[in-house]
Formats: sequence, C-alpha cells, structure tokens
Amino acid sequence: MTISTTATAAPSRRLGRSVAALAFGFFAVVVLSLGTDEVLHLLKVYPPWNQPMYDPGLCLLALSYRIVYTVLGSYIAAWYAPHAPMGHALILGAVGTVVGTAGAIATIPMHLGPAWYPIAIAATALRARGWAEFCTREGAFNE
Repeated sequence: MTISTTATAAPSRRLGRSVAALAFGFFAVVVLSLGTDEVLHLLKVYPPWNQPMYDPGLCLLALSYRIVYTVLGSYIAAWYAPHAPMGHALILGAVGTVVGTAGAIATIPMHLGPAWYPIAIAATALRARGWAEFCTREGAFNE
C-alpha cells in the first residue's frame, strides 16, 4: 500500500507556509523598529547608540511605534497564514513576549534607560495580537 505524494506534500507545504508567515511578521517588526530607531538617531532625536536614553518622552515614542509595528507584524503573520490566521498572530505575540522578556532580563541590569521600558515592550507584545484581531474583526481573518 502506498501513500499519495499529494497527501504527504500538503501538510509539509502548509507547515512551511506557517513558518514563513511567522517569519515575515517577526522580521517586519524587527526591521521597522530598528529602521525607525536609526532614522531618529540620525535626526538626533535620540542620543547616540552608545548612550543611555532615560527621557520618558523618548521612551514613550519608541514604545508607541513598536506597538504599532507589532500590530502590523501580527497582521502580516495572519495575512500569510495558510490556516488559523489569528492563531498565527497569537504565536507571534507569544514569541514577542518571550523575546521581550529575555531582552528585559538582559538590559535592565545594563542601565540603558528606565526599567519600565523593556518591561513594557515584553508586556505589549502579546496584547498586540488583540489589536490585530480588533482591526480585522470585519475583515478576512475571521476563523
């Protein structure tokens, strides 16, 4: 008895598309965040890269656009997902929470800025999935 190649290729292809959707969303967040950081450093809105940034207004600015980019990354992951789009957004939010928590643990002792900032980054990652769901409630991502 043989198994059809079509039957075995479909789940593999679907898994690959799921991984790609998550990677697209994650890399969109990273590239947009770091790109915006670089522009703001070049415009001298932010201090040079090697100096701490304690100004609460600048930290709120960075947090604000990172939240927007995280929502966009969740949207991208949901858009490219082969199935369960909001499930993909949730997975991406969980990955963001884990990465953000690791970043907070690593950077708080380095005194690069206020401790609340990396904690807020970690805390908002999973919540962005909810915003992506809200933004698409009437859209194509209803499961």
